[in-house]
Amino acid sequence: MRTQMYIDGKWMDTLEPSTFNVINPATEEVIHILQSGCSKDVELAVQAARRAFDKDGWPQTTGKQRAVYLRSIALLINNNLEELAKLEVLDNGKPLAEARGDVADAAGCFNYYAGLAEKLDENNELDLNLSDDRFHSLVINEPVGVVGAIIPWNYPLLMAAWKIAPALAAGCTVVLKPAENTSLTALELAAIVDEVGLPAGVLNIVTGQGRKVGQAIIEHPDVDKLAFTGSGGVGSAIMAEAAKSIKRVSLELGGKSPLIVFEDSDIDAAIEWIMFGIFWNKGEVCSATSRVLVHESIYEKLLNRLVEETKKITIGNGMDDGILLGPLVSKNQLEAVSSAVNRAKEAGVRVLTGGERSKEFSKGYFFEPTILVDVPLDSEAWNEEFFGPVVCVRSFSSESEAISISNDSKYGLAAAVMTKDDVRARRVAKVLRAGIVWINCSQPTFTEAPWGGFKQSGIGRELGPWGLNAYLEPKQITSYVSQEPWGWYLK
Repeated sequence: MRTQMYIDGKWMDTLEPSTFNVINPATEEVIHILQSGCSKDVELAVQAARRAFDKDGWPQTTGKQRAVYLRSIALLINNNLEELAKLEVLDNGKPLAEARGDVADAAGCFNYYAGLAEKLDENNELDLNLSDDRFHSLVINEPVGVVGAIIPWNYPLLMAAWKIAPALAAGCTVVLKPAENTSLTALELAAIVDEVGLPAGVLNIVTGQGRKVGQAIIEHPDVDKLAFTGSGGVGSAIMAEAAKSIKRVSLELGGKSPLIVFEDSDIDAAIEWIMFGIFWNKGEVCSATSRVLVHESIYEKLLNRLVEETKKITIGNGMDDGILLGPLVSKNQLEAVSSAVNRAKEAGVRVLTGGERSKEFSKGYFFEPTILVDVPLDSEAWNEEFFGPVVCVRSFSSESEAISISNDSKYGLAAAVMTKDDVRARRVAKVLRAGIVWINCSQPTFTEAPWGGFKQSGIGRELGPWGLNAYLEPKQITSYVSQEPWGWYLK
């Protein structure tokens, strides 16, 4: 495991000596020690990124040249998939099978943006038809500049890929701050880009605390764009700081996503997707469908089955075979989820199963998969993220009621609809105020499709060509092509 930061193509310790512990959430053991960076380290990283962008010619490389680097990164990620997946488990706690999928998706992301980088060579000039044929206008896309990327701890390597791959494909340079809880695979990614020979300064990784490293990146005048995934509170602060110097921002924030189960739904399929929508990745998912609305005619039947199946979930160390629910990422997260559930109980919310720290383990941040029912619409539990394996379930009587309740949220990241009626599914999907809507499923995510939310769930989109466009600036180049004098002043 790496211990140093990666700045300007070199491994280095922080300029203000400080370290922090890496804790295995399944055992609570300190498994590693990393450098805790400071504003001076960020200064070096931004200077390196600025030089690579302004002087060393990274933006002038062709898309085909950048694609070679991106594909080489993807190849090395795949070649080291098992090692990287195990580091994700040690760092984050998720089951190994989930981590393997995440690492494979990260490699896929680099491969996908390699393809889009190549297309920039072919499709980066747009001729415009103007109303005045004495002029010709050409639109080209240029990289936005130096990107400050700040990522969360729920999908460590994948979230890094979602930002780094399109930024490099566009010709930007990057300063990345991984989450302090989960920095191990970001540093392995630095080792990979070093091995493939990515030019110095194009990617820099500074580990440490958000209040030091993250804040220094946000405030730095030479950072052109901020790309952040995390909580709404931090996103709001980033937006406010970015406004001071008109930095570009991409924000992927929180959610409290609804899942509507209509009366004609297949019960087994509904149970499967309800569970996948909230217990996958321990519920530490911004798009988790944590508000479930079930038609009153099947409400009791579905609840009984949901409780029965939820009790079968195997909890434990993500390294062990057959584990479907690992520990929460940290002691702080365990305490936050526990406190939120306890407040719900005190407010009279009924707990059908779970609701406590798992008693099976003397160590580790394990929380039972939890079902809360008949949750009041004005309650904290219904309206705020738990960011853990906790689902809130209510009944509804009509389609219009389900839509109204679903849309009555400050968030708008995702939503899901379960029904055998294709016409109704599409009708409801179109009126749900969310950036992602799933029909007869929940949570599948594809690199080719846009990812992002409405309302307080964020600004902008990641993934697909939309993710690449987030790191490009369109430039208009207009020429006067007529042979006739303009003749405004000189007659």
